[in-house]
Amino acid sequence: MTNLLKNYLFEKKQWIDQNLPLYIEKIEAPDILKESMIYSLEAGGKRIRPILLFATINALGMDEKKGLDVACALEMIHTYSLIHDDLPSMDDDDLRRGKPTNHKVYGEAIAILAGDGLLTHSFEVIAESQELADEMKVKIISQLAKAAGPAGMVGGQVADLLGENKTLTVEELEYIHEHKTGKLLRFAVVAGAIIAGASPEQLRCLDLFAKHLGLAFQIKDDILDVEGNVEQIGKPVGSDEGKAKSTYPKLLSLEGAKKMCNEQLELAKYWLDQANVEKELLLEIADFIVKRDH
Repeated sequence: MTNLLKNYLFEKKQWIDQNLPLYIEKIEAPDILKESMIYSLEAGGKRIRPILLFATINALGMDEKKGLDVACALEMIHTYSLIHDDLPSMDDDDLRRGKPTNHKVYGEAIAILAGDGLLTHSFEVIAESQELADEMKVKIISQLAKAAGPAGMVGGQVADLLGENKTLTVEELEYIHEHKTGKLLRFAVVAGAIIAGASPEQLRCLDLFAKHLGLAFQIKDDILDVEGNVEQIGKPVGSDEGKAKSTYPKLLSLEGAKKMCNEQLELAKYWLDQANVEKELLLEIADFIVKRDH
């Protein structure tokens, strides 16, 4: 990782970490609810989605500040999905990013409501943004609702649940990950492009860049579930195997999964090259996503 990327990731993560709780603290709501929402927002993570949004705005030569509200709203939705994903009725996980999961600290009912709160408040944050024109807000809210809803992340989660204890095809697994994980990651890049005024052709190419990058991201997650360690990835290694889930290493072998991950990275780079933007930062982020160890 270059010093440029290291500094960029650190600065933008810090920016998100500092601002996220501020959106929740000013809500008129029960303290326990706000505490639970902030607990999971402050659990950490790499903030890859908001950073991709900022980097896309940067690649098109615009001020990243214009994307702060949307970036934080996106991280709220991602965090809500993790809270719900960890529940006993879904993945039943005790650890998330090295900390007890939300329902382990606050109980299932508050955890569910904290997730609901983050989801709904995210749209309010975008709607009230002072950085965006109303027409742009409507377009971004529509895109985010599709990415997070039944045609996106929620539908992918259902397919993931239905796929447990079955041997899926690679195509079925790709559907799950393209929707459960990939749609929000694609939204990050598309929203950044919309905010920065990308042309229709730039938008198309950046969307395809994000599509392939999102798949590479998930394949890498599956690889880390085999090769990582609990200190690095913040959850038990082999948790997918324990839940009898199909993964890329299971279907393709570990070496086959690594090969597919690199192929998806190269496709992402191809489409980024076609987008005619200042691509160096996005290229470095793409390489980081595939070469990370947690």
